[in-house]
Amino acid sequence: MPLTKLNNKAVANVTTLPVALGDMVLVSSATASSSASIEFSLGNYKEYQFYFVNMHPQTDSVDLGLNFSTDNGSNYNVTKTTTFFLASHDEADTITSLTYVSGSDLAQSTSDQLTGASNLGADNDQSISGYLHLFNPSSTTFVKHFIWNTNLSEFRNRFHTNYIAGYANTTSALTNIKFQMSSGNIDDGKILMFGIN
Repeated sequence: MPLTKLNNKAVANVTTLPVALGDMVLVSSATASSSASIEFSLGNYKEYQFYFVNMHPQTDSVDLGLNFSTDNGSNYNVTKTTTFFLASHDEADTITSLTYVSGSDLAQSTSDQLTGASNLGADNDQSISGYLHLFNPSSTTFVKHFIWNTNLSEFRNRFHTNYIAGYANTTSALTNIKFQMSSGNIDDGKILMFGIN
């Protein structure tokens, strides 16, 4: 198989690829600019993949969160159950850990799922990047599973890798997804949404 080179090397700048990706389609993208939230409408793809590129908050000590809607964005209050653990390392090499964080998981809650316990920093060199996989959101038979993995620099100069997994406990189709900070706006960053059949 020949090696293919991207002409526009940054993932955030990719608009087309010189190779076929099978059934993976760039459905939408959004760039934040002091945005209160970023919302996407979901369709009938069997899986969605979201990629977060240098999401930067306006204020220190916040978390990026998500929630779902079953009524075309009128309400973002879908019941969720999740699990959450993180790996941490600070710049001074004095804190290294792998921890389950029970206060950041959800147990049949309609609250936003946060990247939690990580306290994202607002310094110019601090941001969050990662990906979210959402499975079969248009199903009217099964609950909707998701996996969310993020990497971030937090306000105490620590680096975290967060691992979140769970499900939206509804048999109604998910129509929308919203991303927002736990407080303040999203100062900068980009989210790309791909659909997979």
